[in-house]
Amino acid sequence: VLNGIAYISGCDEVFRAIRVSDGEVIAHFPSGGYTGASPVLAGDFAYYGTFGNEVIAANLKTKKLAWQYEHPQRKFPFYSSAALSGDRIVLGGRDKFVYGIDIATGKPVWQFATKARVDSSPAISGGRAYIGSNDGRLYSLDVATGTKVWEFEAGAGISASPAIAQGRLVVGAQDGRIYCFGG
Repeated sequence: VLNGIAYISGCDEVFRAIRVSDGEVIAHFPSGGYTGASPVLAGDFAYYGTFGNEVIAANLKTKKLAWQYEHPQRKFPFYSSAALSGDRIVLGGRDKFVYGIDIATGKPVWQFATKARVDSSPAISGGRAYIGSNDGRLYSLDVATGTKVWEFEAGAGISASPAIAQGRLVVGAQDGRIYCFGG
């Protein structure tokens, strides 16, 4: 939600801008694929992944797609919501990779391989992206380079999205355990 407008994309493959005060749809245009992810907003743009195997930049002023990224070989959906840090969005893909994508060009600056699909949405703090993978690990990646800073082996898949507050990072694993780091 930004300035009283909710921006959403859903299973009908349409990106919408809905005025919160009265529920009126003030903009809508096709995304090219349904999505389970929430968009991240920056300036006049919304960024999100789709099950059409693409990451999209939607221009909120022109109400059109600014760019679309699809890996040239790996055709897998993006279920993870993107997080923004400076000129880069970070999100996971079902192709087992975490991507750092330049918001101006839509080109990946880096890719980080995990051993299973990445449905977790990243949390970013202090130049680090924290993201889980169904390989049972929580990764801390340098946002600028995609280099792994550290990893934690949970022993069960991590599809939940980490949360950061008051110097602590909290995330749940698929075995029902909750982990808290920092403090």
